[in-house]
Amino acid sequence: MVRLRPAALGLLLAGCTPSRSVDAAPPPSSAAASAPTRGAASERAYLKPSEAELRARLTPLQFEVTQREATEPAFHNDYWDNHKAGLYVDVVSGEPLFSSLDKYESGTGWPSFTKPLEPANIHTKVDYGLFSQRTEVRSAHADSHLGHVFDDGPAPTGLRYCMNSAALRFIPVEQLKDAGYGEYLSRFATAPAGTPTVSGRQ
Repeated sequence: MVRLRPAALGLLLAGCTPSRSVDAAPPPSSAAASAPTRGAASERAYLKPSEAELRARLTPLQFEVTQREATEPAFHNDYWDNHKAGLYVDVVSGEPLFSSLDKYESGTGWPSFTKPLEPANIHTKVDYGLFSQRTEVRSAHADSHLGHVFDDGPAPTGLRYCMNSAALRFIPVEQLKDAGYGEYLSRFATAPAGTPTVSGRQ
């Protein structure tokens, strides 16, 4: 398991503990398998590879986070301060999860979003770990552990999707078409470059 230093654990408890829990949807019934097939991203089938393949393809941290519900250190991860325009997809299956257009500076040290890009690709369930009740966020198709969602985020949703960078793969907007996510390009056509900074949990 990934061990956290005392300082990191303190940040985890302070940054990922909500004032009140968010109602959770029923947990996913099963971990659907798979790699994306051809076609629009919203119409693909995303499969979960075997454990052996995941161990060979993912870094130890990515495996522990997505498959064992570990949490990466705050402020020491790839995307907490990433301000580039693009999409964040499941590192396991490639299913599109979040957009830089909904990313904001939460001050917690983890990438935070006000809403998912494709709600159908997100499942939530109650998590009773870390001495409190939280709402865990998992990918719908690969059943990867992504992070947690809290109700202390900014407008317009009031939510903070606090994600692990290790569970995500970032695709810059200029690479979306070649990576098979061209259908999302129009969303960035009139948006400012980079990640918007909105007032959030500091």
